[in-house]
Amino acid sequence: MSTLQATPAPVLGRAHARRLREVYRSAGWPCQDVLEIELLAAGLLDRVLSPSGHETLRVTGAGLHLLAQTLAGNRARLSAHEGLVEHVAREMGRAGRIAWRGLTLRALVPGVDGSLPAQWCMARPDVFSIRNTSVAEYVEPVVHEVKVRRSDLLADLRQEAKRAAYLDLGECWYVLGCDARGRCIGSPDEIPATCGVMVVEQGRLVVARAAPRARRSALPFGVWMALAKATPVAGLDEDCQGLLAANDG
Repeated sequence: MSTLQATPAPVLGRAHARRLREVYRSAGWPCQDVLEIELLAAGLLDRVLSPSGHETLRVTGAGLHLLAQTLAGNRARLSAHEGLVEHVAREMGRAGRIAWRGLTLRALVPGVDGSLPAQWCMARPDVFSIRNTSVAEYVEPVVHEVKVRRSDLLADLRQEAKRAAYLDLGECWYVLGCDARGRCIGSPDEIPATCGVMVVEQGRLVVARAAPRARRSALPFGVWMALAKATPVAGLDEDCQGLLAANDG
């Protein structure tokens, strides 16, 4: 006589949470795919039959609880990421550089193994900075890519085209945060040798490995235009004009 074995509960991930949000925001029309089956089996979705005979989906109380947990986790992750981005931008300002956050810059990505032509793409570095100088050839552009979760770091390291776009703009540095136990989320040896590495130690940014010298010193006109339209992070001299005005009397 055969014995029925209990079916293991499905492992729920980001795709499940994303589908729950989509159902919650919509009329709840079913997709009848694997994600939907697993959400129904987990009790996170309910099938609702309307008087007209049409079936829709409704997020259950357990589903709403999972959504709330996911949103709280996302907020905490974004808060940690944005906090470290702000820290890096401020440190660039203290070093005498002009820094921007959240820029979208046009970069040229080389073709694979030289067999394909280079392509233009839009790069979105966490922090982009240049030297505070009036000589265009001395600006020394630097990109900082900030990571606070190991899963995000590993996913990013697989994106060679993204890294190539950053390197087209200037030096590229990875800034590695710490996990909940205060451990660095990665090792400098995991980062490609074309990039520098900074780590957080006791709230301070420490250079773990310097970046090779950038291939580009001056910036193309398109990047200059993007910088002119954006607002840089306030630097150390943000109050200088006010002090000068105060001494004019």
